Amino acid sequence: MDIARPDIARQKRKKRLIYASLAALALVVITAVLARLQPAAPTVDRNLVWIDTVKRGTIPRQVRGLGTLVPEEIRWIAARTQGRVERIVLRPGAVVTPDSVILVLKNPTVLQAAVDAESELKSAEAELVSLKVQLERSVLEAEASLARAKSDFETTRLQAEVNDELYKDKLISTLELRRSKVVAEDAATRYAIERKRHAFAQDSIAPQLAVKQASLARSAAQAKLRRDDAEDLSVRAGMSGVLQELPVEVGAQVQPGANVARVVDPSRLKAEIRVAETQAKDILIGQGASIDTRNGLVEGRVVRIDPSVQNGTVTVDITLVGELPKGARPALSVDGTIELERMENVVYVGRPAFGQEGGTVGMFKLEADGVHAARLPVRLGRGSVNLIEIVSGLQPDDKVILSDMSQWDAHDRVKLN
Repeated sequence: MDIARPDIARQKRKKRLIYASLAALALVVITAVLARLQPAAPTVDRNLVWIDTVKRGTIPRQVRGLGTLVPEEIRWIAARTQGRVERIVLRPGAVVTPDSVILVLKNPTVLQAAVDAESELKSAEAELVSLKVQLERSVLEAEASLARAKSDFETTRLQAEVNDELYKDKLISTLELRRSKVVAEDAATRYAIERKRHAFAQDSIAPQLAVKQASLARSAAQAKLRRDDAEDLSVRAGMSGVLQELPVEVGAQVQPGANVARVVDPSRLKAEIRVAETQAKDILIGQGASIDTRNGLVEGRVVRIDPSVQNGTVTVDITLVGELPKGARPALSVDGTIELERMENVVYVGRPAFGQEGGTVGMFKLEADGVHAARLPVRLGRGSVNLIEIVSGLQPDDKVILSDMSQWDAHDRVKLN
């Protein structure tokens, strides 16, 4: 028969409890250990990232912009009068002098107005000559009348004096004496009148000539204006240089003031560089610059900064002080670099693909094994074209990744392979 063994059942339950407790404890330990483990670092291809070494030294602070070469001296030639383009003498690219005829306009009305103005001028000149003759004749007549009046006055005066002596000797009557004195007084009056008339004739010459000369001057100015209008039908360059634009063709009708040609001086060029508005705040007049024409470098300096912003850029004019490379011509695309200052004894690195001057960004710094890189906050300072100052977070000889690592924002550590 079976014998009951309660102590064995109790031992079995005790063992099961112990095993369960040990299993639970092991599960807790394993869970804690797994919780402490860091997730595996994602792998990044080393050939696809840009790694640079932090350095200390002196670097130039520069800004860069794209632009074009433009002439410093530009002359737009406008049509002086209305006309039709009859003939084009020169085409864009031609070398011109001030007297070079670029194109010829035709306007019969302008030519006829010039002829009429010349005729009026000649008529005014003839009238002036005729007036001078008339005035000289009137002066001569006044002089003749004055001479006769003076002669009559002297004769009658002497006769009155003689009669006065004769009257004293009782040789003539009182009536005869008085008659001679009246005649002498009449002659004196006529003599005084003729003197005034002669003086008036002489004084009136200048005002009458001035009026006629003013009329002649108006006719001459009008004739010159019409003559210039006729001459300007042959459009001339007006300066030495190169004909750059000719926006008209034969047969086109041109209105007064319309631009018909553009002449530039290709030997005097400047660069118009467009710089991002965020980088243009420190640009000053007189700062040095370098212009890359893709065929050589030429030095320059800043001469003008546009006060307005267009499409997020500021236009900066740079005058060229060096010799122009071959092939430099108006409208040539160039790359300009402006040196703002030189930063002495600063920690710097290549400019990363992210982050702004004066901001703090997360950058991946390579660890000692050269395989892993950990993210750390880096404060940036002043920036240049390809370099940027490190204020804090990195030290010289540190190696950092400058490429865009935004796709790894969820990870603070990566592995390079």
